[in-house]
Amino acid sequence: MKIEHVALYVTDLAKAKDFFVTFLNGKANDGYHNPKTDFRSYFITFDDGARLEIMTRPELVSQSKNPYRTGYAHIAFSVGSKDAVNELTAKLAAAGYSVTSGPRTTGDGYYESCIIALEDNMIEITE
Repeated sequence: MKIEHVALYVTDLAKAKDFFVTFLNGKANDGYHNPKTDFRSYFITFDDGARLEIMTRPELVSQSKNPYRTGYAHIAFSVGSKDAVNELTAKLAAAGYSVTSGPRTTGDGYYESCIIALEDNMIEITE
């Protein structure tokens, strides 16, 4: 069994698509639009075949995204090396995204950083 995809609702679909394509080398499909509900989505595919569906619809409600809430906490992307973690973290910080931790080696041995991006959702960058 494998996870087929993970889905994320966002209010700014174009900005979310650009983030995953620009910073994480994702490939976006042509998108989907349901004119009846005004639901819109893109599937973003990454080099290893993992897929992320980003979605929006008019009636979305933004809620506080305390990092210590129940539910999904973050999406982690492995970039292959400590140097790549450092480089991507610096690139995201320079683009105005908030680095909340790292780069660092965690107590369980991961080399990672955490970024607040995409409407206050956390992205973890690992080696």
